[in-house]
Amino acid sequence: MKKYWFNLSDKIRFLFVGGFNAGVSYLIYSAFCLILGSGAYQIALAIAWIISSVVSFTTQKFLVFRGKGNWLKEYLKCCTTWFFSYLINAGLLEIIVKILHLNVFVAQIIATLAAAVFTYILFKKFAFRAKC
Repeated sequence: MKKYWFNLSDKIRFLFVGGFNAGVSYLIYSAFCLILGSGAYQIALAIAWIISSVVSFTTQKFLVFRGKGNWLKEYLKCCTTWFFSYLINAGLLEIIVKILHLNVFVAQIIATLAAAVFTYILFKKFAFRAKC
């Protein structure tokens, strides 16, 4: 199974693992929107991104990019990646909710999909880049 998995393109692995991570983050986001009220969607987004970062780091490191570097350095690079990805997600979420008037749950799905492309590129080229 391991041989089959790692014979897949890292783009395919990222889709599967990223889908799982996005699902976890979305469930956390949704739960906090329900707990705090849908008007607190930006707070719910921040909480979801903070909590899901550990799961995402671990799964991306071992199941997608096979990172073999220093854990702390890779985690800090991932945090940098997530920071920029978070800004994109939060900005898109605000635009979709305030300008397009979609509900916060649908808006977050759209914003997450858009931010995923950016996240993949930064993970591959920056956070888990193999040394030459």
